[in-house]
Amino acid sequence: MVEREQLVEIAVSVGSVVLMIAAMVYVGSAYGTETSTLSPEGGQMLVGVIIGFILLMTVVGIALAYTVNDPEDGLESNDDDDVDAQGTF
Repeated sequence: MVEREQLVEIAVSVGSVVLMIAAMVYVGSAYGTETSTLSPEGGQMLVGVIIGFILLMTVVGIALAYTVNDPEDGLESNDDDDVDAQGTF
């Protein structure tokens, strides 16, 4: 059985991908020409959509890491040993 956290991650990821595909289809239909090519402005918009998708997935990943992570999992480190080891040779 799939756990709740995995369902949340899957739903958010699929929603983000659907949003990107919808944005790409919109750019293609709004900035496409008669010969099924993309205008230069459409190319710039498509690059913006791709950059926006990368930023969106970064924010989604960070948000999911903080909201889905349980302290009991042992993924967080509260030890001071890590601080002592940094910067030493």
